[in-house]
Formats: sequence, C-alpha cells, structure tokens
Amino acid sequence: MEMINVTIDGIKTQVPKGSTVLAAAKSLNINIPTLCYLKDLNEVGACRMCVVEVQGARSLQASCVLPVSEGMVVKTNSQSVREARKTILELILARHERECLTCSRNLNCELQKLCEEAGITGVSYEGERVIYAVDEASPSVVRDQNKCVLCGRCISVCKKVQGTGVIDFARRGVNTTVTTAYDKGLTEVACINCGQCIKICPVGALREKDDTDRVWEALSNPDLHVVVQTAPAVRVALGEEFGMPIGTNVETKMTSALKRLGFDKVFDTNFSADLTILEEGTELLNRIQNGGKLPLITSCSPGWIKFCEHNYHEFLENLSSCKSPQQMFGAVAKSYYAQKMGIDPKNIFVVSIMPCTAKKYEAQRDEMNVAGLQDVDAVLTTRELARMIKQARIDFPLLEDGFYDSILGDSTGAAVIFGTTGGVMEAALRTVADILTGEDLKNIEYLPVRGMEGIKEASVTVNGMEIKVAVAHGTANAAKLLDRIKSGEANYHFVEIMACPGGCINGGGQPIIMDKEKTEEVKKLRAQGIYAIDKGSKLRKSHENEEVKALYEEYLEKPNSHKAHHLLHTHYVERNKV
Repeated sequence: MEMINVTIDGIKTQVPKGSTVLAAAKSLNINIPTLCYLKDLNEVGACRMCVVEVQGARSLQASCVLPVSEGMVVKTNSQSVREARKTILELILARHERECLTCSRNLNCELQKLCEEAGITGVSYEGERVIYAVDEASPSVVRDQNKCVLCGRCISVCKKVQGTGVIDFARRGVNTTVTTAYDKGLTEVACINCGQCIKICPVGALREKDDTDRVWEALSNPDLHVVVQTAPAVRVALGEEFGMPIGTNVETKMTSALKRLGFDKVFDTNFSADLTILEEGTELLNRIQNGGKLPLITSCSPGWIKFCEHNYHEFLENLSSCKSPQQMFGAVAKSYYAQKMGIDPKNIFVVSIMPCTAKKYEAQRDEMNVAGLQDVDAVLTTRELARMIKQARIDFPLLEDGFYDSILGDSTGAAVIFGTTGGVMEAALRTVADILTGEDLKNIEYLPVRGMEGIKEASVTVNGMEIKVAVAHGTANAAKLLDRIKSGEANYHFVEIMACPGGCINGGGQPIIMDKEKTEEVKKLRAQGIYAIDKGSKLRKSHENEEVKALYEEYLEKPNSHKAHHLLHTHYVERNKV
C-alpha cells in the first residue's frame, strides 16, 4: 500500500494514498467537525463545516472530500478556519427555526452541539425566511422543513440504504428544499415509514409522530383497562436514554417503570413472537409439504411489507399471512385475555413499546383488526417511552426489579432474538427442526444466519429434508435478494427480511446515536445483549412456551386452525408508488 507523507497541525505522519484529510486527521485523534458527512454514505462536502487550511491553497478546503497529497501541510484550527466555521453556523441558523427548547432533539442535536463548541452567542445574519407547512399526515414520521439544514443525509439513507428514494433536493439557491415528488405528503408517496431518515437527521427536521399524550390520556381514564407490550429490542436500548452502557438489558427496570407509569398490566411482545413462530413455522411446513407458494417470506417487519406492496407485487403471495408479533398480541389481548379476565374488549386499550416507527403505521392499517376493533391502539417508540419516564421524574437506573405479568408475559430465548437480523429465521428453524425430527434437538444456534452482512444464505438439512434459507436487512438489500429470486438465480424455501439495517436493534424508533461513526459498534453491542438474553434463558424454543401452549389448549386449538387464522392472520395489498 502506497503511503503519503502529510503534516496536520504540526504532526507529521504517513497515511494511505487516497485517504481524505478528514480520515487522516482522525487517525491522529484530531477531531474535525462535520455536519453533512456520513462515512461511505454521504461524502459530498455540502455543509463546509469540515473546512481546513491547506498550505499553498487559495481558499479553505472541505476535508471530507479532499484527498491527501505528498507533503501536504494542513491546519485544522487556525484563526481563519475557526472564523469560517462560525460564519457557516450563523448562516445555517439564519434560516433555521431556532425553537430549541420545544424541539424533540433538544440536548441531542448535532447542530446545537456544534454551536456550543464554536461559541455561538447570537446570529449575525437575519435573512428572509420561508415558512413551510409541517407534514404531519403520516402516522409514523413528521417532516419539518423549517428545521432542515440541507445536509442531504436523509436523501442518502432513503436512496442508498433503503432503496426507496422518496425524498430528494428540489429547486435552487436559497429556495433549495428536501422534499418528495411534486411536494406530496409522505402518505402520498412510497415511504415505508422505517424512520431511518429520523435517526440520520442531525437536527429535528424529521421526527416520529408523538403519541405520548394519547397514552397519558388513556392511563388517566378509569373506564379503560390499559395494557402494554414491550418489543424484544427495546430492552437492550432503552437504558442508553438514561446513561447506561450500550446493550444493557434493562428488562426488569423497564417493567418497573411501566407499572409506575400506571399500566394495568405489563406484558411482553416476546410472548407473541413465540406465538408467531408456531403459526409461521406451521405455515412453512404446510407450503413445503403441500406444494404451496415458495419461498415463504416473513411478515414481521411492517416497513418491509409496505416496500413489497409498493415495489414487488409479484411476491405478495409469498408473504406469510401471519400478523406481526405486535398485532398478534393485540388480537389475543382483546379476545383470549379479555375472556379470561372478564373484561369487555372495547374497554381494553393496547399500547406497544416498539423500536420501530413503522409499527405506528402498521397498527392503524385497516387489515389489523378483529370484529371491528383495532388490534393495537397506540404505539410508542423507545424514545417516546424514555420521554414518558422522564416526564414522570422516575430515576430509571435506581429502579427496583420488576417482572412481566402472567397469561401474556412468558417467553423463550427464541423470541428475544427477533430483535436482531436473522433472529426470526433462527427461531423458526429451532421449532421446525424439532417438529420434523420429533426430537428435542440440542444444537439450536444457527450461526450462518447471524451477523451484519446485508444478505446471508444458509442450507439446513433436517431429518433428510434440505431447507434453503436467506436473510436480508435494509430494503435495498431486500431488493437485491428479490431480484435474484425473480431471475431464477437463487432458490429458497424461507426468507427473512427486515426493513432496518441490523433489524429491530437499529429500528427508526431507537435512541439516536450522536456519533454516527459508532453506529456499527452500537448495533453490535445491542445484538450481543439480545443473544446474551437468549443464551441465559431456561427455554430457548418457541414451542416450549407454557403460556403459548395454554393459549392453544384453551382457545386456539392448534397452529393454523380456523380460529387462529381469524385472529392471527391477515393479507396485504398492491400499492402504487405515487
């Protein structure tokens, strides 16, 4: 590898040829500020926050796109550099809505942090501002152009990572905006509600639709029986909002907090994840053994489902008819649980705590109801739950241990791994393998479907039957996989697809990662937390869940029964792109 000699802030070093000045500085632990930059995703030099002074150059240079050259001498903190960055920030603020105290990103905003570091105490430029209408039509994502800093990050993640490309730059000069085709609302284009744009936005221009007021109102209504379910990935991320180490399992503190908030019962989506495996695993075996449509593709991720409805109509029949664990839980809560407790289903208010903004969209889909009652009444993200806990002034790290309530609270290790890419596949294989062999198999960790590769493939032979599987996460990767299946290049029995890169641990509703270069490390630590819970579980196969067994014995009869189909299964529809 050819090395280049450079000097940065008086430090002489060698860096690989082709490196940028930003990367070279980072190798020396010299921190150059950035705003629009995202490694390998958005390297465009648009915001100019990363400008540096290069000896011999006529003007300051954007370090994120400037390649090093032999003998280059760079200053990252000269007087002219500091003044330029301060001016850039003031120009950004001149057209930015500066209502920081009421912004969802207050104290967790990259622009705010840069202004503090630069010593911004006022705004010298007060130009004419255009006031944009806030797009609040989506049940998942709110888009506020008044806070947009035109960094282009959301455009890059939507186009390159998710493959949807529903937003882009429009117009020119001071009239430049980030918008949708024909300035339509997000509900009128092929947005999949994944919320990855929210996580990548450095400010508050994109945020989740806040449903905390609806939940507070329900909790204060004496006529409602309010129950809550918590998704697998929430328990290894919620602690980050309270300064706890990344990946910490805060399940017991979370259940205590939810009870203090006033929920009548605290249940676990892991229960219905186990239930999903019984239904989906049975569906897979039925399709394989009876000539059904293959590959069977999982339907747990509502962002992926909407992506398929918009872009891959030919695969709608391949989708599992199973509702997601969130929706299965709601259906069971308003039927089986209501009957057991003697409560009118109309008086049961089901709240979900999810790592996913698309779950808000899923909950209000017309298909997600039984007997005219929506399965789930309100969905909160991990971030929204953290806000409620803070509003209640609960000292989260010091909470006593709490536990899930019975009937819908037990789960297995197979359920918790739903929270990371490959987890649904692995959980299903554990159960399918036992069913096919009639044995209690001990080798249950299917390592080929684990990890953060965009597309993973494996072949598993069980009782003489070869089952070919694939896993994809991030809908751009899903598109690549589906195109291979469509062309005949690839052939599988079972496919797991999650809309978000990494799966639910990196869902659009999870805590914001301020240092975006640590995203992969954060995903890895959260996944480790998930697998540690599975490893330490007494039961690690979904069909071993005693509460799920009781549900079938007392109410549903068997997986894929007529009653199970009525409550737990659904259908999906073709959608246009605009």
